[in-house]
Amino acid sequence: MKWRLFRRIYAIMMTFSRLWALAALAFVTFSGTSFAAPDASNWIETEQTRVRLLAAQPALGTGDVQLGLQFELQPGWKIYWRSPGDAGFPPRLDWKGSTNLATATVHWPTPTRFSVLGLETLGYKKHVVLPITAKPANAGDELDLKAQLRYLVCDEICIPYETNLSLALPSGPATPGPHAHTINRYAASVPGDGRTHGLEITKLDTWNIGKSAMLRISARATAAFTAPDVFMEGPPGLAYAKPLVRLSDDGKEAVLDVRVDGVDFLEDAVGKTLAARDFTATLVDGGRAAEAVLTATETAPAQTLGQPLASSIPVSEAAMPSLALMLVFAIIGGLILNLMPCVLPVLSLKMLSLVKHGGGNPRDVRMGFLASAAGIVSTFLVLAVSLAALRSGGAAIGWGIQFQQPWFLTLLVLLVTIFACNLWGFFEVRLPGIISDMGEHTAHVHGLGGHFLQGAFATLLATPCTAPFLGTAVGFALAGSVVDIVAVFAALGVGLSLPYLAVAAMPGLATWLPRPGSWMVKLKAVLGLLLAGTGVWLLYVLAGVAGETGSIVVGVAAVVTAGVLFTAHRTGGLGLRLSAPGMSVLAAIALSAPLWAPVDAKTGGGPGESAALKAIWKPFDPAAIPGLVQAGKTVFVDVTADWCITCQVNKGVVMERRAVLGKLGSENVIAMQADWTRPDDGIARYLASFGRFGIPFNVVYGPKAPQGIVLPELLTESAVLGGFDGAGTPAALAKRK
Repeated sequence: MKWRLFRRIYAIMMTFSRLWALAALAFVTFSGTSFAAPDASNWIETEQTRVRLLAAQPALGTGDVQLGLQFELQPGWKIYWRSPGDAGFPPRLDWKGSTNLATATVHWPTPTRFSVLGLETLGYKKHVVLPITAKPANAGDELDLKAQLRYLVCDEICIPYETNLSLALPSGPATPGPHAHTINRYAASVPGDGRTHGLEITKLDTWNIGKSAMLRISARATAAFTAPDVFMEGPPGLAYAKPLVRLSDDGKEAVLDVRVDGVDFLEDAVGKTLAARDFTATLVDGGRAAEAVLTATETAPAQTLGQPLASSIPVSEAAMPSLALMLVFAIIGGLILNLMPCVLPVLSLKMLSLVKHGGGNPRDVRMGFLASAAGIVSTFLVLAVSLAALRSGGAAIGWGIQFQQPWFLTLLVLLVTIFACNLWGFFEVRLPGIISDMGEHTAHVHGLGGHFLQGAFATLLATPCTAPFLGTAVGFALAGSVVDIVAVFAALGVGLSLPYLAVAAMPGLATWLPRPGSWMVKLKAVLGLLLAGTGVWLLYVLAGVAGETGSIVVGVAAVVTAGVLFTAHRTGGLGLRLSAPGMSVLAAIALSAPLWAPVDAKTGGGPGESAALKAIWKPFDPAAIPGLVQAGKTVFVDVTADWCITCQVNKGVVMERRAVLGKLGSENVIAMQADWTRPDDGIARYLASFGRFGIPFNVVYGPKAPQGIVLPELLTESAVLGGFDGAGTPAALAKRK
């Protein structure tokens, strides 16, 4: 009996996985992703690598052009950083033959250290994009790029390659192309001055030890170091060992001692010393990085810098977040997601799944809830595959981004309408025979197929929300490999489905309820109204994404659909069959509305904001933040969207409070709002710079925290005011009026 149960669940999952695969394909298509974009050169493939040239925009525009040199490497093989270490050489581009190109500057994302048999090398494995800033000689004229590329790829052996790449960009407006997000994602990992990440390299000291020398790099951080490392660049011919790292008691100060060989071979006027020489130090700590050019100062070997350092530790990747830890976070985050405001729209589905089993067979209860859990996990897997496919095509990805797509929202409005009409008794959904036969030989929505669909539908409606632990896990997944994405999203599905699995393990929880009767008909009518409210909310979100006209068209189509189903219900089965063509026409009109309906300008705000709060917000301008902070201002950034229910709750429950509202509106505070209701690559890149791929996201910058203090997903008054206090603005309460 148990094996038959599991075989049925497995068959349901396999059948719906095929259906969801088709849905995922449609989602990717609707998202406008192109896997063979014209703004990329052809792949040049070898047995170990493939490489191509990308452009962030399909046309030239009037300013600089952002390019990317994209490498994909077979497992085990690597290419080198700009300063490769003890062996190798980096990729080199020769732009001779290009037309209208003045300069092309290559930028280098943070590399990985490879330590093998005492040799230290720096480079990249699996995949990397080297961002390139190209400056046309004549702005607006066509740019014809011809690049000769030389690079070295190594594993147990090293193989040099040389090839030619070409890419032509016509004149025209510079709009973001499908590869913009891919280039920006790697550009965000190019080390800067460290201010964004709260890192500062403060001093560089040196002393000689025989024919070698030591470099001591002193650094501090606003948040404790985890596993710092440093990559040194200086006069040619020097070799740098892996640093010995020591941390202060609070972990916010570090010194890194690096042995330098080859000093005895220095033959210039400075002599056989590192003192008074300039070095570039690239400090890396997990996802944080800082780069600085410093002049080495000669010091005594025994001199201790800064406060006492309690421990001496070698750099280790063990301190980095592990996939196992992120899976635990994902399960916890998925479980907490059941308590988020997004659960309210699907409350009717959850309650109905429970009450309809009142007084029923425990085996039927177990089967139904296992099918719902399977629907949840399967939908999360489809989301994972879809996001991985979008990322591979260069699209901006994040948690809940499907709510930025008008076709997805339109489809959900129609599905919510149909589900509500079903609860009101206008009709009974008949699933395909192969699916219904897997249930209890019933053709109604109460079979296993119906439970599976309820789990899938609940997942789709829950994705606009985020929760504690969930943001960390999703950020880790979307910044990692395809395996990371699939594993973390599967764990999220397990976490969200834990209540269903609990009922499946203890079916008596459901069978204690009264048997279904006339009371259940009334309950279904009330729950249908809740679903109708969900439809109204989806129409509001659709208005922000596709404009008010498109939202009105879809809303009218949904109302007419409900009327058609009601009429068909009153006239019997023949009316329902005759209504199918009419409903198909309505669906076609609704789904085509985003193509022809005018799209109004998006002004920000949301249903959780009062007029007083809306008046406070300034346009989002991340480039202006450092200057404002230097001028003594405090900057509060709110990344939000109409479809993010948690964002609206944060505003209505926390930001509308008098103390917080008074602080946001004070003279020394600049409150910026970044509206992510519609796709915006700049906002996606800003989130990625913090390792975040979902919202809500709030951060406070100030004189004491120029890199920003990130606030929790679920805001509290104390967290917001504490953020202001930590950034440099005392959290004084506003005067009561």
